[in-house]
Amino acid sequence: MTLGDRKYVSIPGDDVHELPPLLLKDSRGAGALQDVLLRAETMIANDWLISDETTTSDPTGLAVNLAERYGQFLNDWTWGESILEWIRQCETTFETRPRLRGLLRPDVWPHAGRSSFVTLLADKAVPHDGVVLENAMGLRLTFRQPPPIEFFSDKFLFFLNSSIAANAYETWAGVSGDESASLPPERFRFFVTGTEIRQV
Repeated sequence: MTLGDRKYVSIPGDDVHELPPLLLKDSRGAGALQDVLLRAETMIANDWLISDETTTSDPTGLAVNLAERYGQFLNDWTWGESILEWIRQCETTFETRPRLRGLLRPDVWPHAGRSSFVTLLADKAVPHDGVVLENAMGLRLTFRQPPPIEFFSDKFLFFLNSSIAANAYETWAGVSGDESASLPPERFRFFVTGTEIRQV
């Protein structure tokens, strides 16, 4: 089925299918922000941070800026990890439902056709606190675990949060070409849990 420029999979019947809840993990631990800030200050104090601004800017300001960017990286990566785990659970759900079983190709994980679940999150208007879902997924596809702050300069973090994440997602989503189709949002519902519980 095609509506506008979007192609949707056809699901037999008119049932609304319940999917597993999307459990949003918390990227912040107790004292984590303070710990990251201290490590950023140590990096700058020991000239680990290579930046044209290091010699002219306030070291404390540089540390705060680096810690904030790294915190955003962790938040985005954690969103990607939460989405990836949710997709795995949805796969299991699809396999147990006769009307859904044939919709997913049984290719090696993570098959690009699973990007339809990321599109479903956007179509269902899942609250995402300003996180770009595609970029979050791209970061998770790039990094199995989030690297420590010592691995990054402030410029690299900026580059990482934009082009690398977007390119990783686009490459993954584009592998299946025209075979990838969207899941009709009106045929699915699920809860989003984290700081609050919301059904979408």
